[in-house]
Amino acid sequence: MDCSVYLGGPSQFELRGAILLYSGGQASSGTFASWHDVDGDDVGTPRLGPAVPLTTAFLRELSRGLGAMTRPEVLPENVLVRTPETLVWWRPAQRRTMFFRHDDELGAVSGRTFPQPPLLFRVTQRELWIRALADSVRPTASTALMVAPYYNVNTEGAVCQGTMHSPEEASVVAMEEWERSFFESEFTHIYGSGHFTRHPGGIAGLWSSLAGKGSFATGQLSPAGESLAQFVERER
Repeated sequence: MDCSVYLGGPSQFELRGAILLYSGGQASSGTFASWHDVDGDDVGTPRLGPAVPLTTAFLRELSRGLGAMTRPEVLPENVLVRTPETLVWWRPAQRRTMFFRHDDELGAVSGRTFPQPPLLFRVTQRELWIRALADSVRPTASTALMVAPYYNVNTEGAVCQGTMHSPEEASVVAMEEWERSFFESEFTHIYGSGHFTRHPGGIAGLWSSLAGKGSFATGQLSPAGESLAQFVERER
């Protein structure tokens, strides 16, 4: 297998060291890693130096060098997962103004207020995913998720961010901005294929029936076929 890495531009990079991973055979399931400085001159073949055990301080410094550090944040109750790459949170059922294209069948109700189902948001490296929830309570790892029945969102939960003014970061302070950017964008098209809602009129029929109403009937939601834990753990 060939592997190449593009480092971008004329920057000079120097090999400083290597991390080696070790795992046992059938008699051992343990895994450990060691750090090795690189010996050798500018023209010779690099050689690995003696193994040095990895420490917590070293890993912390390595993470900082790779840009993987997360600044300390006070997490509100609606945050479910926080890692250097991913933020997952939920919102209870609420009401939101929604906008549709004027030439769409939902154009007549664009700008009105609609009840929303409880929602689950996930941001990973400025990509946004959304799932719906059947109950307006904080989900657990085993909670079964529902498809978010929106234009611009496919059945996997990925959002086509088209006209969204998305925040630059996936931080706790940016959660409301992510939500606002989603709802204040224009809902323009069905994204992908699949079963988005149990409403007989599909997505358009669902939102037409909800314009100005007080609550969202979660019986109109379609199962997503995954739990919260599965949603959080999958890469895409």
